[in-house]
Amino acid sequence: MSSNPARCLILACGNTLREDDGIGPFLAQWAEERFGGQRRVKVVARQQWTPELAQDVSEAQSVIFIDCATDAAPGEVSVRPIEPAEASGTSLGTHHLDAAELLALSKELYGAVPCSSLLLTVGAGSLELREGFSLPVQSALPLACVQLERAVLRLLAKS
Repeated sequence: MSSNPARCLILACGNTLREDDGIGPFLAQWAEERFGGQRRVKVVARQQWTPELAQDVSEAQSVIFIDCATDAAPGEVSVRPIEPAEASGTSLGTHHLDAAELLALSKELYGAVPCSSLLLTVGAGSLELREGFSLPVQSALPLACVQLERAVLRLLAKS
């Protein structure tokens, strides 16, 4: 374990070249600017979540996963608790994991998961090959930032 684990780990994923899929990296950059001076907050953005992140997850007191959602209305912002995936008898994928699988891998490999785990998603309107956001996601950016800020502050306030 690292000597100074994050109290709140923000793990964002997405591809900035796939329109609304870039919401994760956008919100990670926003969080870095907003909470960058606080060593209790660690922000990590990747194109996808991979097994290497399981150690960071296991060492954090809380984690907020950020991603776009293809099963939600475009621009719909959601923050909900997330639990480790159930053991299925088969090994977890080794290339790309979702938030629940990453929590399960953290538990399996390191015997630990954060006390609180949240998933913040924004419904994708378009995943076309271009930079920027669709109109619904552009309109949702202020709410997504507010929801992320509230979640981080709430998690930091927990003892």
